[in-house]
Amino acid sequence: MSKPAFTFPGQGSQVVGMGRDLAQAYPEARAVFEEVDDALGLALSEIMFEGPDDSLRLTENAQPALMAASMAVVRVLEANGVSIAEAASYVAGHSLGEYSALCAAGTFSLADTARLLQTRGRAMQQAVPVGQGAMAAILGLEMDDVRAIANAAGEGSVCDVANDNSPGQVVVSGHVGAVERAIDLAKEKGAKRALPLPVSAPFHCALMQPAAEAMEAALAAVAMQAPVVPLVANVLAAPITDPADIRRRLVEQVTGMVRWTESVAWLSGEGGVGQCLEIGTGKVLTGLAKRINKDVTAQAIGTPADIDAFLAARG
Repeated sequence: MSKPAFTFPGQGSQVVGMGRDLAQAYPEARAVFEEVDDALGLALSEIMFEGPDDSLRLTENAQPALMAASMAVVRVLEANGVSIAEAASYVAGHSLGEYSALCAAGTFSLADTARLLQTRGRAMQQAVPVGQGAMAAILGLEMDDVRAIANAAGEGSVCDVANDNSPGQVVVSGHVGAVERAIDLAKEKGAKRALPLPVSAPFHCALMQPAAEAMEAALAAVAMQAPVVPLVANVLAAPITDPADIRRRLVEQVTGMVRWTESVAWLSGEGGVGQCLEIGTGKVLTGLAKRINKDVTAQAIGTPADIDAFLAARG
């Protein structure tokens, strides 16, 4: 039987209280949160556990927070004999989750990953003045239709396809006016729904170029190892292991599309993966995996109860 893929959630999965039950139950989880707090010089775990929500939702906090919660689960699993190298066939992560995946697979240290994500979140927030960018979810249309809509909506400004999350769930990103035009065009084209997303910046579009340059500099200064299992990269929807290639793709990812539908399709096709395990907060990727390929079993592991059930099933 094929080994599962370990997948790691992206921004939007954060919620006040995340990780608190893990910290209370496991010393390994507490150690992760303490190390991340130290690396950032910030009581991030306090914001995760207690809020306030508006502080947690800040991109520069949400990104390392989601990684910390994922790594807390990884460290607990490792303490119970489940190593990524032996238990997983591949790792993959949605946007910021790609950094969580690489940390879990040993490419980056935990402290470096936390600092990279704080830098990434800050740079993405600062790339576009507040109020000038937007994102929208287009539900119920084919990818080619959404791509055509984004092109038509541009009219000299930016409107890019940002996330291909699952069949019939595509996100566009760019200037406010262009995204609003895309919403109108999608409705005309027969979309089930087309609605603006409550985000603080237009991620994964050409407007993020200043953030891509910031990440190129940050990544150049960080030590990297080859991951213990291949990473299925967002911008390729294919596996990579070479650190220089990973660095290049992480830079491209800031402005590029998250090809999640294709990534899960690759995993369940050429990758031979029959199970996707979502490691960390929430169940967004678990739901997407089932929509992308109903033959894939998907399971979220984010709470002590989830961990107990997973370990019991392994025997």
